[in-house]
Amino acid sequence: MPSRSPATAPPSDRTIGRLLSRYHHAGTPLSCQPVARGLLNRGYRVATTRGRFFLKQYLDDPDRDTARPETIARQHHATLRLGALGLPVAAPLRDADGRTVVVIGGSPYALYPWVDGRHRAGTELSFGESRRLGALLGRVHTCLERVLPPQREPATAVPHPSASPEDSYALIDELLRLARRHRPRDAFDALAEDRLLERRALLERHAHRRPADATTRVTGWVHGDFHPFNLLYRGAEPAAIVDWDRLGVQPRAEEAVRAAAIFFLREEDGTLDLARVRGYAGAYRRTARVTAAELATAVHRVWWERLNDLWMLRWRYQRHDRRADPLFPAAAGLVVWWTREYEEVLAAFTG
Repeated sequence: MPSRSPATAPPSDRTIGRLLSRYHHAGTPLSCQPVARGLLNRGYRVATTRGRFFLKQYLDDPDRDTARPETIARQHHATLRLGALGLPVAAPLRDADGRTVVVIGGSPYALYPWVDGRHRAGTELSFGESRRLGALLGRVHTCLERVLPPQREPATAVPHPSASPEDSYALIDELLRLARRHRPRDAFDALAEDRLLERRALLERHAHRRPADATTRVTGWVHGDFHPFNLLYRGAEPAAIVDWDRLGVQPRAEEAVRAAAIFFLREEDGTLDLARVRGYAGAYRRTARVTAAELATAVHRVWWERLNDLWMLRWRYQRHDRRADPLFPAAAGLVVWWTREYEEVLAAFTG
């Protein structure tokens, strides 16, 4: 799960004024404060004489094309249609010309209603709320199928490779070197070194379980980043699914497994609340019409992905960015626990 972005300076008063003037009934701006939300784009809480709004500024990202007009248009089309179907989504407002994007100074912006709510970890949810969370994600997947065009199958199968242990061994060696040289050395560096040695031993022991490179996968449109920081609750009910920047075509069931591994992670010991996972997964399967076999394949692929995933340490030691440090202890513990309790985890998702 990505960590939150740092605060950034808001647009100038002139920019805010020009932007709000494009919207009927938006009012006169009073304040604009950065909101720590997301990594791909910037967000601001705007107060006006007419109320509160969320302002999103889209930034160029060559890896994801997040600021391309067609990318933004697809996200906005999807959220507007999903809202019309009754899903709790944060959809953009239209300006005086009926557009959902305003470009000022070369930067695209979108204005949203402000949604009051709070984030809730899956372990805070009741068993009934856990089932409703799974059903909600299932509805997102089935409704996206209705509101976005189907993807054409390629003329020839395109293999989807699983992570290579050899590449992971090389990365582990590099991260070990950087962790050992890091100064001033602290408790995190010692933990990172221990976990990297442990991870290499796990990979060596389980390398034979690497999933085959898939040439056919059950795919569909997915949110792409469904986790607690992208879901706002008002009381016991979801108020808005936010941050659709990673909307795309991926294996649906893998998103369901990844989301569960974040929502239902017990941070104190790096384990999953399997009782809540079981209810969530059953509701997701029924709502999204996903078979137990499809979900079992997703569990195996996501487990292998986690076994080879070291992005948090790459951020710290290669990018000198410590925002993900607080996430590492529980995430590293989960890999070990999931490997040891593999059959129990599989049964929770598919039983």
